[in-house]
Amino acid sequence: MFKLASWDANPIKAFDAFVVSLDFAETAKRLPADGKLKTVSKQSVAIYTYMFRNFCNWMVEQGKSFSTVDQADIKRFINRADEHGRAINSKIAHRYLRLLERCYQHLEAEPNPAREAILATGPSEYLRDEPTRALSEDQLRRFFDALPSAPARLRRVTPFDGWKRRRDRAMQVVIALAGLKVSEAIGLLLGEVGQQIDLEGAIELRITPSQKHETSHEHATILPQEGAVELQAWLKERAAMGIPGEFVFPANVEGRKMIKKTVYMQVRATFERAGIDLSRAGGRTLRNTFAQRKLAEGAAPDELKDTLGLALERSAEDYKYARVKPDPGE
Repeated sequence: MFKLASWDANPIKAFDAFVVSLDFAETAKRLPADGKLKTVSKQSVAIYTYMFRNFCNWMVEQGKSFSTVDQADIKRFINRADEHGRAINSKIAHRYLRLLERCYQHLEAEPNPAREAILATGPSEYLRDEPTRALSEDQLRRFFDALPSAPARLRRVTPFDGWKRRRDRAMQVVIALAGLKVSEAIGLLLGEVGQQIDLEGAIELRITPSQKHETSHEHATILPQEGAVELQAWLKERAAMGIPGEFVFPANVEGRKMIKKTVYMQVRATFERAGIDLSRAGGRTLRNTFAQRKLAEGAAPDELKDTLGLALERSAEDYKYARVKPDPGE
């Protein structure tokens, strides 16, 4: 009861101590092959901490504490909608359930509300998910052909009229060909764009956590020549406009940061112009396509993990199962 009281008093502080301990390792379903417990990596700690803070924020909103949350509460948390009004991805829901189950297991809570939530519906409900969506080569080419650009008939008062269309075009190309998350694209900084690294014109993007999502990890990815041409043309225009700040893709001429919703809407518009089914289509679909292409080219899951900035190799292996959704009528 003392443990539970401390988690009620300050759940974040209690979890922060728990997640880096061997006690957390003991709650894993499978032990290492050598039988020796090991604390989890810093990257995994960052992900678990981010997830737990989401749950704590929700508890505060609901007027709940760790000891008063029950099975029904946890299911309500798992089934809540995301910022776009969509149900939370079921694989992510399962990870939340397992994380909470481990917390209550550590606290020797009986009954364990997270375990009850799993058993009430069967774990398959939270393990089953629509296949990860990716684009075929034809669909990806159509996507590129449908990218935004300034209308030819637009009468320009200044050389930079229509600049946001060209910004959006460059950003979507970079997301698709460098495998960035939307949060990494809107937080991309000028200093993270490297120099040309080969004769074909590819450039390296050195992604850092600065201005990104909390769970973004430092990593490097290569933007091939096709994307480098688009990005460099945009950077030249950005410099000529004299936009201040460090964001590669600023929201306005004051250099402020874009918001995810804007990128989401612009990417969806490109899918629509390309005649590609909009179900589950967005920046994540472009990242999935990048990952699947890399695997098809022979990249090992561990190499892909580093390229995408993932914490776990098994997360990279999930991209093996990405599926292309045929166009209507096919």
